[in-house]
Amino acid sequence: MTPELGFSDIHVRLGDKPVLEGVSADLHPGQVTAIVGPNGAGKSTLLACLAGLRRPDMGLARLNGVGVLELAARERGRRIGFLPQSHEIAWSVEARTLVGLGRIPFAGSWGLSVEDEAAVERAMTKADVTQFATRTVTTLSGGELARVLIARALAGDPQWLLADEPLAGLDPGHQLDAAALFRALADEGKGVVVTLHDLPMAMKLADRVIVLADGKILADGPPVEALAPPILSAAYGVEARFAEGGHGPLIEIVGRHG
Repeated sequence: MTPELGFSDIHVRLGDKPVLEGVSADLHPGQVTAIVGPNGAGKSTLLACLAGLRRPDMGLARLNGVGVLELAARERGRRIGFLPQSHEIAWSVEARTLVGLGRIPFAGSWGLSVEDEAAVERAMTKADVTQFATRTVTTLSGGELARVLIARALAGDPQWLLADEPLAGLDPGHQLDAAALFRALADEGKGVVVTLHDLPMAMKLADRVIVLADGKILADGPPVEALAPPILSAAYGVEARFAEGGHGPLIEIVGRHG
């Protein structure tokens, strides 16, 4: 059973600038949670704290009631998969080898087992990157590499997937494929947390949206509530409205205030 992931009273400063100021929430498995907000709102910083990659100045990120940073790195890596925003890879390896790095928390001293190799293949199939298996990753386009990195995060079959701007750099078709994959993971009972700039996609994909602005949680709830025009006005300084779509309401950004 997938445990709950939460954070309490998280404070983070970067130099003299407060980035997160006392944010708290409990996240639930079986849902896709989207964290949105303007540039500099603290979305990536919060995700790093949840993944145990950054220690907050104050507060606690916890998994099943246990501090994330109290877990051994290997145990944390088995439970939480993290997909970073940066797609830069500095070494020339085959895509299959890169995806295999997602099995490090499980691998023994003799390298990947037959079970590990099978998990790598499953992840590559889910991310639709099997055709790149023997390609050197430095020859892949940005969008192709982004999909390979999704496969790497999935290779560990984590209970929680934390993805920082996972749709950036993908063409519209592969954005929809990735969104469908995240939806399927949540439907399996896993927890999925994504940061997004694409508000229409957040409306379509997420079960829950957390809006960050000025280091605080401005809204937290179902997309139609958290992305309501008054909240987008306060968070982004834009005029927005809902429009009727074939599969529910759509967000339309009308313009800037003033």
